Formats: sequence, structure tokens, C-alpha cells
Amino acid sequence: MNVCFIMYPWKEIDPENDTSLALIKECVKRGHGVAMCTPANLTIRNSVTTANCTVIGRMEKTPTSLKSFYNKAKLREEMLPLAGFDVIFFRANPPLDPIMLNFLDSVKDDVFIMNSLEGMREANNKLYTAAFGDAHSNIIPATHVSKSKNYLIKQIKESKADKMILKPLNGFGGSGVILIEKSAMSNINSLLDFYITSGDGSSNYVILQDYIEGADEGDVRILILNGEPVGAMKRVPGKEDHRSNVSAGGSVQKHTLTKTEKALCKQIGPKLVNDGLYFVGIDVIGGKLVEVNVMSPGGITYINKVYKLKIKVEEKVIDFLEMKVLDKLQAFDRRTRLRKTVQDA
Repeated sequence: MNVCFIMYPWKEIDPENDTSLALIKECVKRGHGVAMCTPANLTIRNSVTTANCTVIGRMEKTPTSLKSFYNKAKLREEMLPLAGFDVIFFRANPPLDPIMLNFLDSVKDDVFIMNSLEGMREANNKLYTAAFGDAHSNIIPATHVSKSKNYLIKQIKESKADKMILKPLNGFGGSGVILIEKSAMSNINSLLDFYITSGDGSSNYVILQDYIEGADEGDVRILILNGEPVGAMKRVPGKEDHRSNVSAGGSVQKHTLTKTEKALCKQIGPKLVNDGLYFVGIDVIGGKLVEVNVMSPGGITYINKVYKLKIKVEEKVIDFLEMKVLDKLQAFDRRTRLRKTVQDA
């Protein structure tokens, strides 16, 4: 099969720990064609949606390590039609570019897209977690989202907890996530001004969440494939940062899913699949769902390292892609045969 990864530039890849690179390497190892492009490289040429792609040359023998693969990969530039690929694997970082999705709308019936455009439109920001919470569910921490500074301050004052989490709606990788305390209310006004006010005069939404006890000990990243967990790790904050994201200085430990975490995955899995969100990363603290990452969930390389898995997580992901492509091809062949039967009647 041929796969196009829509992602960040090749030069920005971490050659030792990048999840996208692990997925690309597995594709090349299996002999699949691989191309990459950034969202900015999408274009329409003669009414056909195309992309200025970086194509990875096929390898007779794929290096074992990610770093060696990255260094030895031979790249070339070529403009290619997106409908000619079997799979478009979306791995670009937030925020989601709605114009880019409009480009992909023209090929969504021809190519299997991971994750679906409709699913990404719905779930690309942190509001998606609210879809899993209701008055009868304790699956997510109490959450408030607003552009109103007065409203947010009111929620902080009325909270029974001494601490809360404040973060921007469209942040990723732990960027902008801060811990606020009632004992420092004198700083809240200026913090909210900073988060809400944009340089262009517009305003931004801010998320305010109840602090979950035990958050200082880290969170659990669970990778979910086709509604089922395929890997997990505990992320522990560094000594000088409350955030557990590895990009923010956190470290990784082995983690066995608890009964509560397994039940959580079972509860949200069907909705993820129904929304076309086949490969996602969820962040869990104290058994509560904190975030759902649908654009470029990471963690594969870290999970592989701490568990020394015989079957790597990326192998399961590419197995799934191969299955979806085969299903699509078989469905096309079946329709072709049936149509011919009708035409020949």
C-alpha cells in the first residue's frame, strides 16, 4: 500500500523518540510506499488535490534503530495526487487547520484517512472530553470553559478545592498548562488577561478544571487503536515542573491498567470508533479522563522502551491500516463484479 503522512517537517523530527517516525519506519520495513507533506504543502492542480511531498526511497534492509533509519533515509521531492494513496495518516500538531480539512474533503471517499475528517473536526480541541461526561457520569473532572474573566474568577472562588488547573483550549504537549491556587488569587486577574487576550484584539477560550488529587504524581497516557487500548505508560513530572508531558521534562514509567482505567477505555471506545477516531491517545489521572489527543498522539517509542514489547505498538497500528485498505479493496472488487453482472443481464 501507499501511505501519505500529513505531519510536521522531516527536520523537526526527534530521531530517537518520534512516534510518527516509528510508524513511517514500520511502513518502509514492510515495503509500503511512504510520502510526507505538511498541511501547507497541499494544493489543487488542474482541479485535482495534490501535495508537494517528500518521498522516502525504498530500502533493501531497514535499519533497526530509529536514529539510523532517520539518518539513512533517502528523500526526494515530488508533487503527487492524494487520491492515488491508499492511506492518509494525519500526524500534524494542533491547532487544526480547517482549510486543510477542506482540501481533504475532496479525497475522503477515495482514501482511508486516519483519523476521519468528521472525527477530527469534532474532537480536535479539549472540549471533546465533555462529550463523555454528564450528570450521571464521573468520568471527567468538573470542567468550565469560557472567555469571560469574571465567570472564571467566580468559579475559582466557588470551588471547594484549593487548587485548579488552567489551560488554553488549543494547547498541546502540555503548553500553557498551569496550576493555580486560591492562596495566590492576586495573580489570577493578570493570568486570565494573558490567556484570554490575543495580540490581534480577539479573545481565546480558557479551560478551568478541578485539580485531581494525585496529579502531582503524574498521569497515564493510554494509546487506543480501534476502540481498544494497545499500550500505556505513566508520565511523571520533573522536579521543577508540575506537568508530566515528556516534552515538558517528565519521565516515563511502566504502568498496568487498573480496573477503573480498563472500564474507562471500554466506555469511551465505541464512541471513538463511531466518530472515526481509530488511533488516539488519552490522558488519565486518578481514573478520570483529562484529554483526548486525536491529531498526533505520541508515546509509541516510550511504551516500546519501558516494556520491551515483542510486538511493537507501531506494528499493531500498521496491521490495522493494512486491514482497512484490504477491506476497502475487497468492497470495491465486489461492487465491480455485481455491477458487471447487472450490466450483462
